[in-house]
Amino acid sequence: KFAMVAPDVQIDDGKGTILISSEEGETEANNHRKLSDFGIRNGTRLQADDFLQDYTLLINVLHSEDLEKDVEFEVVGDTPERIGPKPPEPTSKNISNGSDDGAQPSTSTGNQQ
Repeated sequence: KFAMVAPDVQIDDGKGTILISSEEGETEANNHRKLSDFGIRNGTRLQADDFLQDYTLLINVLHSEDLEKDVEFEVVGDTPERIGPKPPEPTSKNISNGSDDGAQPSTSTGNQQ
């Protein structure tokens, strides 16, 4: 849902409990466990980091009994439209005489007609 490539997900409780690791095999034992097995319930925050995309997401877990039939979860809120490396910052231009067209002030001292 969040287009993460290699996420690391941990409980945001100061203990650093890792639920999902981008390191192969590190958290395989967690794959069949429920969130409640880790003490995750209504109001718990998770932090998901995808270092390959320089992308971090905070997830607030909210319990709801109002989901449609066969729907296990719903993502609500703002999701990024574009995932991936951040675009480069625009470089600033030197502006001379209020113009950025590269024109320089005249240095001629002779009379022009």
